[in-house]
Amino acid sequence: MTTTPDRLPCDIAELRTLFLFDKLDDEQLLFLCSRGHVERQEPGFVFREGEPADAFYVLLDGSLALYRRVGTDDVEISRTSQVGVYAGAWHAYLQQEEARRYLHSLRVLAPSRFYVLPAADFSEIMHTWFPMAMHLLEGLFFGQKSMQTATAQRERLLALGALSAGLTHELNNPASAATRATATLRERVARMRSKLALVASGAYDRDELVQIIELQEKAVAALEEARGRPPLSALDTSDREDDVADWLDDHGVGDNAEMAHSFVEAGIDPQWLEDHVGGIPENVVAGAAHWLGYTLETELLMNEVEDATTRISTLVEAAKQYSQIGRAAQQEADVHVLLDSTLTMLDAKLKGVDVVRHYDRSLPPVLVHGAELNQVWTNLIDNARQALAEMPPDQRRLTITTRRVDDWLEVEIADSGPGIPPEIVDRVFEPFFTTKPVGSGTGLGLDISWRIVVGKHHGDLRVTSHPGDTRFLVRLPLTPPEAS
Repeated sequence: MTTTPDRLPCDIAELRTLFLFDKLDDEQLLFLCSRGHVERQEPGFVFREGEPADAFYVLLDGSLALYRRVGTDDVEISRTSQVGVYAGAWHAYLQQEEARRYLHSLRVLAPSRFYVLPAADFSEIMHTWFPMAMHLLEGLFFGQKSMQTATAQRERLLALGALSAGLTHELNNPASAATRATATLRERVARMRSKLALVASGAYDRDELVQIIELQEKAVAALEEARGRPPLSALDTSDREDDVADWLDDHGVGDNAEMAHSFVEAGIDPQWLEDHVGGIPENVVAGAAHWLGYTLETELLMNEVEDATTRISTLVEAAKQYSQIGRAAQQEADVHVLLDSTLTMLDAKLKGVDVVRHYDRSLPPVLVHGAELNQVWTNLIDNARQALAEMPPDQRRLTITTRRVDDWLEVEIADSGPGIPPEIVDRVFEPFFTTKPVGSGTGLGLDISWRIVVGKHHGDLRVTSHPGDTRFLVRLPLTPPEAS
């Protein structure tokens, strides 16, 4: 709670000793004393962040600390005993909404005295005594604000453009694969129709047809089983295809190179052929082998089409999840779904990076602005990717960890890059500060991320960095501030 101050006389001689007022004449100093007053404050809070900004405070003696609200905590940002430091409604001259509330909290650490000037009088003095300075300050304030807004929009558009290009590329690959597979599938089905016409002509008796159909079902079952096993190496695949082709040659099946490839891809080796095909009449082996080859090629092509269309659906769903299309601006969401959708959108950029996920799946959903939080993940992950580009290929690792810390959900995005130099690590969240070459970045990515996490979600964003280990920690409250 705030303390109740004692009012004391105002002495112009004491005001003249302060660096803020040392250029004022006696008439101006008397005006300050007539409009303002001196207060003695005992230890405790003088004002709180977010309260109406009623007064401008200048320290005459004592000690104080300034705090900013982060989530439900007051975080100390400075502590001083320097005479003449000021706080409170120092920007009341702007006559804007943001000037009407305190932007931080002031706490007295030891019995202290302040010169106190009402906000309205401070604004009047600034406009009357320093009109040129007022124009310069207002131009600087609003100009920087407009520039920051415009540049932030440009930053988002650049990120969106890069993601759109990556998504288009990622969609094109499976779409092209599906088109190729469909064209080949049409050719294979035509061959099967031709073979079916041969069967219908009476080339095989009933028992032989039954055997071929049974072999077909067993071959398809072998293919499904093979999909769950690790793929063979290129050398092992080539050796097995040679073995299968030799077996087919030995049984009078010619033109078998393509057929051998399909058999091996389906997990069929010479022993399988010997066990299942070797027992049928010799005059049927060639026809049965070709029929099995067509069947397996058709199944493999349909699997390829299925994989390609599934990939397209996954990418489209990730894009919807990333942009939060059709969802409320703020809603409860699983942070892992948001992280995975962002990783999917950045998949093309992360080629060659070992992405490791350490997720605590027991974490509950949190109330978030999903689309904006995805912008945070994009900025942090893309920064990590750029840092990893400087590392040898075998040392590029991105690790994403989620955990619960007290009443917070914590997301850690770590990379094994060269790290942030110690002399600038404390500046990375400053607007327009960037270590990238000119034209490569606006310096607003981390500033935007800070404002989304801290300002919009009442969370916290911080960084620790050493060579080979840079970690950005995002904390989101598990309990919304209004509820707590």
